[in-house]
Amino acid sequence: MAADGKARVVPQTSEQIRAEIERTRAELALSVGELRQEVARRTDWRQWVLERPYTCVGAAFFVGFLIGNSQRR
Repeated sequence: MAADGKARVVPQTSEQIRAEIERTRAELALSVGELRQEVARRTDWRQWVLERPYTCVGAAFFVGFLIGNSQRR
C-alpha cells in the first residue's frame, strides 16, 4: 500500500518505472509549490494587518512600550 492508502501495481518494465518516477516528481513539485504559497501567505505581515488591524496596533503599542521602558534606567 502507498502512503495515500491506495494499493499500487508494481511497475514491471523500466519504462513503467520511469513513468512512475516522473509522475511522483510532478506530484512532489506541485506539493512543494502549494506549501511555498501557504507559507508566504501565512507570514505576510500585510495580510495579518488586513485581517487583524486592532491586534496589530495593540502589538505595536506594546512593543513600543517595552522598548521605551527598557531604555529608561
